[in-house]
Amino acid sequence: MCQHQPPCPTADSADRESARLVAHHPEQGWSLLCNGVLLFEDTGELLPDGRVIAPHRPLAGQVMTAA
Repeated sequence: MCQHQPPCPTADSADRESARLVAHHPEQGWSLLCNGVLLFEDTGELLPDGRVIAPHRPLAGQVMTAA
């Protein structure tokens, strides 16, 4: 699917969210990445094979720290 050089991460890659945007619809709360992943504003994802990735944003007031 991806025509970029270097190619974007696949939908199965841990860094799949870093693929380039193909379509962005902030008014509807979703974006389509070139690897076929639908990324939702709540950080949930729908993978091309139908798997759902639950939202994984930090809770309000929670501070992310580097390990």
